[in-house]
Amino acid sequence: MTDQENQGISATNFDIADFIPYRLAVAARAFSEEVAAIYREKFGLSIPEWRVLAHLMKEGKASVRDIEARVTMEKSKVSRAADRLKDRGLLTKRADTMDRRLVHIELTEDGEALMAELIPMVIALQKDFEARLGDDLDGLDRALTRILKDDVK
Repeated sequence: MTDQENQGISATNFDIADFIPYRLAVAARAFSEEVAAIYREKFGLSIPEWRVLAHLMKEGKASVRDIEARVTMEKSKVSRAADRLKDRGLLTKRADTMDRRLVHIELTEDGEALMAELIPMVIALQKDFEARLGDDLDGLDRALTRILKDDVK
């Protein structure tokens, strides 16, 4: 008998709605969509564009490869998002002088101004989310930290 069968779970009564990875994915998507509504409606940004800008706001400048690793997006999505942001004048892109395949990205003054306006809005949404969680916030934060640390190994 398997551990799941010992716990009363079998293939015949498995419910994906109770499956923790599924629930985490659904919850993350729901919260991400709440945040996306802010930057999509007010600033015309996509999720990949937001992630690129947010990473650059923290790091100052980065390569496509750095952003890909940090925000868990495919390199092609990062590159396309960066191209659109460059076309809007929100960031600059330049090839590395030693390795032409490596592209360095940095926010422009317009990009920094946009983020200076946007960041307080998403922080306010996070505060609202934290308030909705109430006493459960600390437990969720500890669990996510543990999950994400295990994922990095």
